[in-house]
Amino acid sequence: MIRHRRTAGVAAALALGAVATAVLGFAAPASAHVTVNPQEATQGGYGRFAFRVPNESDTASTTKLEVVLPENAPVGSVSTMPVPGWTVAVEKRKADPPIEVHGSQLTEVVAKLTWTATGNAAVKPGQFQEFPVSMGPLPRVETMVFKTLQTYSDGNVQRWIEEPVPGGEEPESPAPVLTLTAAAPSAGPTGGPIAAAAAPADDDDDEGEGDGPATGLAVAGLVAGVGGLLLGGLAFARTRREPTPKA
Repeated sequence: MIRHRRTAGVAAALALGAVATAVLGFAAPASAHVTVNPQEATQGGYGRFAFRVPNESDTASTTKLEVVLPENAPVGSVSTMPVPGWTVAVEKRKADPPIEVHGSQLTEVVAKLTWTATGNAAVKPGQFQEFPVSMGPLPRVETMVFKTLQTYSDGNVQRWIEEPVPGGEEPESPAPVLTLTAAAPSAGPTGGPIAAAAAPADDDDDEGEGDGPATGLAVAGLVAGVGGLLLGGLAFARTRREPTPKA
């Protein structure tokens, strides 16, 4: 009877597992997509970022990458790092209104970066490639969305252009997103540095209060010692002045 129940339990578990596998089998796992790394930075600062491109095709290689910089978040300085076997083309656009960088008014900003593979440098199946970029000063916005096109050797183009929806699920073809946080406020003349310098003084005061009785005893002992020395000196001087009694 016990054996029959155990067999039935195993059969039920196997059936449940088969159902779960069948259900999950229809839900394809989230595919890898182009990302920007790191994914967080500070507004107004400079940073080195890399667009990481995985190759998702089993038969074709990635031969071109196009990254569009957001129009609502222009960046004054954008420079690329050489990637062996790849060329890069930089497209610019007018900045309206101009943006100020280190006291200079810039009327043109980078609009698009296009990397193209040469020779045998294409990103092959099962591989990925990073394309480093230096940017700054970063705009004072919460996010920068880089719409990206990934071209394969068979002519297929993967469009990573969907923007994230706050509180929603990740899009099927999400664009790389850089999150920007506000810089910490700088300390003013009466700010952090002075407060930090005053902290040790507070600690000294606390220590002084704790050592008050011991300090008082030490001072009293010192005064008593000095008084004893004075009395001894006077007695010695008086003895020398008094005549020695004759026998």
